[in-house]
Amino acid sequence: MHVEIWSDIACPWCYVGKRRFETALSRFEHCDDVRLTWRSFELDPSAPRERGGDRVARLAEKYGMTLEQAQAAERQMTDVAAGEGLDFRLELARSGLTFDGHRMIHLAAEYDLQDEMKERLLRAYFTEGQLIGDPETLVRLAAEVGLREDEARTTLSGDRFADAVRDDELTAQRMGISAVPTFVVDRALGASGAHPPEQLLELLREGWARQAPIGVVTGGESCGPDGC
Repeated sequence: MHVEIWSDIACPWCYVGKRRFETALSRFEHCDDVRLTWRSFELDPSAPRERGGDRVARLAEKYGMTLEQAQAAERQMTDVAAGEGLDFRLELARSGLTFDGHRMIHLAAEYDLQDEMKERLLRAYFTEGQLIGDPETLVRLAAEVGLREDEARTTLSGDRFADAVRDDELTAQRMGISAVPTFVVDRALGASGAHPPEQLLELLREGWARQAPIGVVTGGESCGPDGC
């Protein structure tokens, strides 16, 4: 069974959703038969490599909040993440371009390191305050998960995997995906949002059940390829 997750890097619910999906997958009876693919989604494709200004003020302006409300929202998000074992330090976060980070995830997929690269980028952003729009930072993070520095640097200096990122985003658009994380099972059913593990587990089970062959009662007269 193939599960695809459309997700961004600078997306707190995507990190929470990753943990919740991992919990659900660990409880799934057929977890060894699940193939996972991370798909690219940019919440802000026009972002610069690093966005300046006050982060909380931007959040308040974006959602029409007061500064106090924005600060409270970040504290609440941090508490939710802590409940999933994640150490969010949003005061360190340096927002900006995620396009090249997604290209690194595609590169990692060629070496069966996609999940490790995704995890490393999320932790770098939400816990360590690293600038994930910076090419040298991305090269170093890629090397930490086992990719070759020279290949990562060459990839970032050109346009390798740019089409793959855009294709993921175009596919999301065609499928009506407008928010992340979105979990899609065999391109047949999906769930949008960082649902609790119990609901994601039900999604996996429903997807598996759809794969099961239908029960057929035999014994009646019939015709087949070898005759009647």
